[in-house]
Amino acid sequence: MSKKYVYDFEEGNASMKALLGGKGSNLCEMTSLNIPVPPGFIVSVDACQAYYNEWGESLPNEIIEDYKSHMLKVEEKMGKKFGDTEDPLLVSVRSGAAISMPGMMDTVLNLGLNDKSVLGLAKKTQNERFAWDSYRRFIQMFGNVVMNIDSALFEKELDIIKESKHVEFDTDLDASDLQNVVKAYKKLVRKEKGIDFPQDPYDQLKMGIEAVFSSWNNNRAIIYRKLNNIPKEINGTAVNVQVMVYGNKGETSGTGVCFSRDPSTGANVFYGEYLMNAQGEDVVAGIRTPNPMSTLKVQNEKLYNELLKYSQILEKHYKDMQDMEFTIEEGKLYMLQTRNGKRTAAAAVQVAVDLVEEGLITEKEAVLSILPEQIDQLLHPQFDTNAEKKTKILGKGLPASPGAAVGSVVFNAQEAYDKNQNGEKVILVRVETSPEDLMGMDAAQGILTTRGGMTSHAAVVARGMGKCCIAGCSDAKISESAKTLTIGGEVFKEGDFISLNGSLGNIYGGKIPVVEPALTGHFETLMNWADKYKKLIIKTNSDTPEDTATAVRFGAEGIGLCRTEHMFFEESRINAVREMIVSENIDERKKALDKIEPFQQKDFEGIFNVLEGKPAIIRLLDPPLHEFLPKEEADIEKVAKEVGVSVSHLKQTIEDLHEFNPMLGFRGCRLGVIYPEISEMQARAIFKAAQNVKGAQPWIEIPLVGNVKEYTILKEVVLKVAKELKAENVNFKIGTMIEVPRASLTADELAKECDFFSFGTNDLTQMTCGFSRDDAGKFLQLYVDKGIYDRDPFQTIDKVGVGRLMKQTVELARKVKPDFHIGICGEHGGDPESVEFCHEIGLNEVSCSPYRVPIAKLAAAQAALKE
Repeated sequence: MSKKYVYDFEEGNASMKALLGGKGSNLCEMTSLNIPVPPGFIVSVDACQAYYNEWGESLPNEIIEDYKSHMLKVEEKMGKKFGDTEDPLLVSVRSGAAISMPGMMDTVLNLGLNDKSVLGLAKKTQNERFAWDSYRRFIQMFGNVVMNIDSALFEKELDIIKESKHVEFDTDLDASDLQNVVKAYKKLVRKEKGIDFPQDPYDQLKMGIEAVFSSWNNNRAIIYRKLNNIPKEINGTAVNVQVMVYGNKGETSGTGVCFSRDPSTGANVFYGEYLMNAQGEDVVAGIRTPNPMSTLKVQNEKLYNELLKYSQILEKHYKDMQDMEFTIEEGKLYMLQTRNGKRTAAAAVQVAVDLVEEGLITEKEAVLSILPEQIDQLLHPQFDTNAEKKTKILGKGLPASPGAAVGSVVFNAQEAYDKNQNGEKVILVRVETSPEDLMGMDAAQGILTTRGGMTSHAAVVARGMGKCCIAGCSDAKISESAKTLTIGGEVFKEGDFISLNGSLGNIYGGKIPVVEPALTGHFETLMNWADKYKKLIIKTNSDTPEDTATAVRFGAEGIGLCRTEHMFFEESRINAVREMIVSENIDERKKALDKIEPFQQKDFEGIFNVLEGKPAIIRLLDPPLHEFLPKEEADIEKVAKEVGVSVSHLKQTIEDLHEFNPMLGFRGCRLGVIYPEISEMQARAIFKAAQNVKGAQPWIEIPLVGNVKEYTILKEVVLKVAKELKAENVNFKIGTMIEVPRASLTADELAKECDFFSFGTNDLTQMTCGFSRDDAGKFLQLYVDKGIYDRDPFQTIDKVGVGRLMKQTVELARKVKPDFHIGICGEHGGDPESVEFCHEIGLNEVSCSPYRVPIAKLAAAQAALKE
């Protein structure tokens, strides 16, 4: 075979991540750093791709012979033979994609054991219990991962034997008991699959490698890649075949997971958990609650210091917080894995800033190290301190992922997902979580488990998602069958509310009020660096002084979209709006508009005061008028009475305004062209407010323009009002929203008349792709799944279609006016990938919702630094 598919650990390095996967390339790198790593080899990502695309999902003989030759090298290093019946060499088979996907793909440990070699292992180690424990673990893991037998069936057999021996833990079973477990497991395999458990080690290895390759496309891995926007170019996993070292050889052996810093807070403290007389899955699966690393220091200070030394070497080498797996075999330490650690947003920010202060990385590297989407975790409410103090703590668990969560209790992932789809906020309560719970965990506000530690599945996944999580809460008793949670003497049924403080590990009954977060300390430092390096101006979409104040607190540099129609729906003014709509002539309409104008002026003054001289793009009335009118009979009768018209007159108005396709109907600038008095009133309110607030900068935006003549008609209306009010001293601009494809195609004509453009990418996407935003949700995800679109085009800009129109718009406008100001104010303004695209095509600003401002700011800085 001409192409190389298999690599020894000595043949790779950290730069080969795309070929060898993250885990494999880091094993190679640790080997080169003389860190004690059990030897092994890697079957590459290229082999995984060939497995799917060329080999019909079965390993060819050439590959099998290739990895057999690499196994011979491993045998030479270890002085043992794979498959030997006297002193067997056993291996682990693990996945390892280029981007870390913890727990999403499959692993097999103790591979190579069979009915004969287990006896040799027992004799060689003089530890019969260890040998049979390793074999029973292997059969269960191989049976589940490779042979697709439900793991619960194995657990059931194990529980039967534990009950017969009247013991609670696996560690309480002796060698004879474990032999009986093995017999029961083998019978189960025969019953479920109709074949005996495979005895040939090389058959086991082939099946194991194929199972890991196949796990690339299991449901949980696919969901994880979608949730984390892992690009389709990352296509396949490597397989790491590594000599087994054993943490289950008794109390001088153990296994654990450690971090060079605290992954929840980012504090510069050595952090982790371990179990003695255990294998790796015992720690991460949450079956036993592990010990903190501080206990190891007391138990064996020499080992603790050695582990700490390797942690510090690896952090300095990789210049990032490391997540490491280790095993202690009869007092000797082995490092099994290192990777850049998953961390909460708060930890990510603290680590980045601390590493700069420690001289390990630069400010620019710190800015680039944070995922913009992750910042969202820091921008949401925490519990009100006083209210929390007054609330009784019902129980306490491990603070696995910080934040606050309030929701109704649910006991399974599907229920969490279903209720979330209906708009309900839920807390997922489980004994322990598994990768199959991923969608429910994503849907929940927070997660509570009674088993597991800080590195359990629930903890690691919740931290990655930014979900509040409390793990290992032994105070709580959960009955998943009865659907009850008993804690602190209280019983909670499905639907009852609880509150979780994931930063402290506290569980409360009922709902605790929440408060807005404040951006200070390390976060403020990071945002200051982002400000230093970004080129895009970051504004906010805001219609109220309150939202504007929030956005300014988060660093907004003005308003990129103020939707004036949102102000019309307030109870104090909606009837005046309705009077305007049902008016039969211009005098009646103006009379109604005179009632609305003071409200609008007051709104604008409030916003201008908060902005303190920052510009505000104010969009004139956009939606169709029927949106302000009632639909139900009872509401129609009530409104008719309130606005002083007959029911029949109101019904006739509603019928006259009915449209088959309102999105393309009588809305936007079309309202102002036909009823210029509406635009006049809004312009008056804007200019009067600006005259009353020192430094106000209104940028008046005319929506839904497709023809330059529509724009010039309304531009003249605005200029006429400005002249009447003697508003020459107001620093104002007039521009348009680019939402209609025709406006993009004639951007040069429009630019001659406009002071600025702002892309309304919600409508531009609808009209360019031919999708209704309100209806496309029924099929768009299927389109993404089928690869028709890489992302939902309403969430991330469709660069090939909509993006090409945007780029063309910029080019046409700047041929007319080289310094022409162009921004974006659709929902895409808070999407990091879309922000990067806006930077690439040369926009001046992006605007997004208040809570997305720091995300957009960081994404803009990263786009500038990548350039």
